[in-house]
Amino acid sequence: MKQRRAVLTLITVICGFYLYELYDSGIIGTFALISTEYLKDSNQWYRLVTVALVHDNSSSLPIHLAFNMLALHALGTPIESFFGRARFLIIFFGSLIIASLFSALNLGFNGYSIGASGAVFGLFGAWLVIARRVGADVKATLVIIGINFALGFTIGGVDWRAHLGGLIAGLLITKLLLFNAAKKNLGDI
Repeated sequence: MKQRRAVLTLITVICGFYLYELYDSGIIGTFALISTEYLKDSNQWYRLVTVALVHDNSSSLPIHLAFNMLALHALGTPIESFFGRARFLIIFFGSLIIASLFSALNLGFNGYSIGASGAVFGLFGAWLVIARRVGADVKATLVIIGINFALGFTIGGVDWRAHLGGLIAGLLITKLLLFNAAKKNLGDI
C-alpha cells in the first residue's frame, strides 16, 4: 500500500499548530488571514498560506479542526493516491491560496479568517473532477458541499467566500492537471 505522506504530514503540522495555539493563542493573530488592504500595506502575503495552520480554539471541543482534518484525510488520501504527492500538493496549496484571495478581497476593515476550509473545499472540487472522470456517482459529494454552503450562510463565523474560492480552484487545477496528463500521453503515441 502506498504511503500518503503529504496528507499525513499536513494533518500532523496543522494539529501541531493547534496544540501550540492552546498554549499561545497569539499565534492566531500572527497567522490569520487579513484583508487584502492590510496584506498589501504590511506585505504579509505569507498569511494566504498560514491561515490553514490556525483554527478556532474558543470551545473545549476542537470541532473546527476536527471537521477540517477529517475531510482532509477522507478526500486527500484518495486524491494523493490518484495523482501522487507533488500534484496533490499543487491542488492543496493552489486551492488554499486562491481561497485565501477570495476571502481576503472581501474581509472588512477589522476582518480576519482562520482555518484550512478553503483548501479542503479545493479537495472537494478535485474529488468531483476525479469522480466524474472515473464514472463515480458524485451526488453524495454534492450534497455535502451544499450542506456546507448552507451552513456558511446560516451560521456566523463561516467564511463561505474561502469555501467558494477553494472549490473553484480545486475544480480548475484538477482539470488542468488531467488535461496536461492526457496531453503527455497523446504525445507518447
